[in-house]
Amino acid sequence: MRLYIYALLMLFSLNGIAQPLLTVEDAVAEALKNNYDIKLVDNNLKIDQQNVSLANAGLLPNLYGSLSQNNSIQNSTQVRTDGTQPQLNNAKTNSLSYGVNLGWTIFDGFTMFAKYDQLKTLQRQGETELKFAITTTVADVMETYYTLVQQQQMLKALDTAVVISKQRVTTAKNRFRIGKASKLEVLNVEVDLNTDQTNYLKQLQEFKNTKTLLNQLLARDLTADFKVSDEVPTDDKLDLPTLMDMASKQNPQIQLALINKRVAELNLKQVKGARYPQVGVTTGYIFSESESSLGFARSNKGNGFSYGLTARINLFNGFLQNRNEKIARLQIQNTQVLIEQQTQEINTQLLTAFQT
Repeated sequence: MRLYIYALLMLFSLNGIAQPLLTVEDAVAEALKNNYDIKLVDNNLKIDQQNVSLANAGLLPNLYGSLSQNNSIQNSTQVRTDGTQPQLNNAKTNSLSYGVNLGWTIFDGFTMFAKYDQLKTLQRQGETELKFAITTTVADVMETYYTLVQQQQMLKALDTAVVISKQRVTTAKNRFRIGKASKLEVLNVEVDLNTDQTNYLKQLQEFKNTKTLLNQLLARDLTADFKVSDEVPTDDKLDLPTLMDMASKQNPQIQLALINKRVAELNLKQVKGARYPQVGVTTGYIFSESESSLGFARSNKGNGFSYGLTARINLFNGFLQNRNEKIARLQIQNTQVLIEQQTQEINTQLLTAFQT
């Protein structure tokens, strides 16, 4: 009866009657809400979304206001066409101009269009990175949760071993008192009891550490106590070819590798844009005013529109254009290699997990 009561007390202390039950679904939901990695990646995605704009790609004109004022005080001497030489010390000259100007690049070798596509691709990359962070966090939470379930079962088994060892010690001592056993037998079962208690304490410490790790993944109080379920559900209907096909289409790491290749291709397109001429237009409305203490015109004022067209083309830059294009092509080749490498790694992990 004493052994039975002891076993019940240990079982109750292990399960924690007052401890709230944390299901794996609740753990995943809490992690998706609070996990720091997911929050960081989500904020990065919002930055990528803000970057997708026509202005950021250079497709829209720039409109800006300008103001310029210059003043000078000089000792001036002028020689005029009639031979006179007027002089004036501390002659003041003031000039003021202000207005609104507009500049617009209307063609740059399709670079702006490639950059806009690249910005949208980077947004898709951010979405995929968020998906990867979510799946990774969910996997970590579930793995840690079911590790706790396993450790909890091991604790129950070790607790039972301690109870049995205590019973063996009691039996051995009784046998020793009536002369049916030697002192060596008693010492051996006591050593076995100490070993079982040590194993139990080690497992209990590991169980508590794993709880702390799960609390960290859930981004909550590290000392929060809880109990977990007693079972690990399994699916025995998994099909390896189907899983590999799903991985090639849905795995975030493979998708990121494919997106990185697209980014590299758009980068090459931007580099090639330097071979084409760049054409821009400018216009504005300017007010100007100037004053001079010496000269034919003591003051001058004006206002009106200004407009113009600019064009330039790179004729030679020390073969840097060829160098940049070769590097961009090599980067595309590297992304293709990374796609194959990532696919191989994912298939290896999937096959290993499936066999396990």
